[in-house]
Amino acid sequence: MDVTTFIGQSKPFIEWMFNWKAQLQSTALPRLSFNGDPRSVGILSVDVIEGFCTVGPLASPRVNKIIEPITRLFTSAWDYGVRDILLTQDTHVEDAVEFAQYAPHCIRGTVESQTVAAFRALPFFEQISLLPKNSINSSVAPGFSEWIAARPQVKTWIVVGDCTDLCTHQLAMHMRTWANQNQLRDVRIVLPVNTVDTYDLPVDTATKLNLVPHDADFLHLVFLYNMMQNGIEVVSEITI
Repeated sequence: MDVTTFIGQSKPFIEWMFNWKAQLQSTALPRLSFNGDPRSVGILSVDVIEGFCTVGPLASPRVNKIIEPITRLFTSAWDYGVRDILLTQDTHVEDAVEFAQYAPHCIRGTVESQTVAAFRALPFFEQISLLPKNSINSSVAPGFSEWIAARPQVKTWIVVGDCTDLCTHQLAMHMRTWANQNQLRDVRIVLPVNTVDTYDLPVDTATKLNLVPHDADFLHLVFLYNMMQNGIEVVSEITI
């Protein structure tokens, strides 16, 4: 099959995904609670750190834009009574194996590995949990499973962060498959689209730099669809 045929055959499906995303609805935070209890809601945020937002080789203007809606979500959730918020964050060792695929980034002790300033300015920031990780998969970071297990009262996990097709996808899918494996029928995984995004690297630019291209709009859409297909509740945003 040549590329023209492939694109032609895929067009109806791409249009379907595009229309599906355009029709996503928002949901109110209280509707995500179990029996109206805000303690039944938790938030997992992945990699909203300076090295993916403001500084360093992997910083992205697109990703930087999700800081504000996530900060608003944190504030609304805290005011509502949500107290279980975890930030998993790249804090790489200097010779991280992952650097074979991605340029060295977010090395521990550097500005890149710091939580973004907007989060650090939150009056309740010191009560938020932070968990360093050395790979794109939050679930294998030491202490992650224990942190989740210690909160059986949480029935709805809201997942936010970057990148849609990498760390966010792996975190959301882990939470969904963990609940499935353990027959936790009342556990919901919710992903608000306005709080996730991925980076863009056009083909022309990537070719000049001898890098792997990365179409943000296409991959963002496909991975949102994939998460929805696998039981993650994808919504446009979460309101109070």
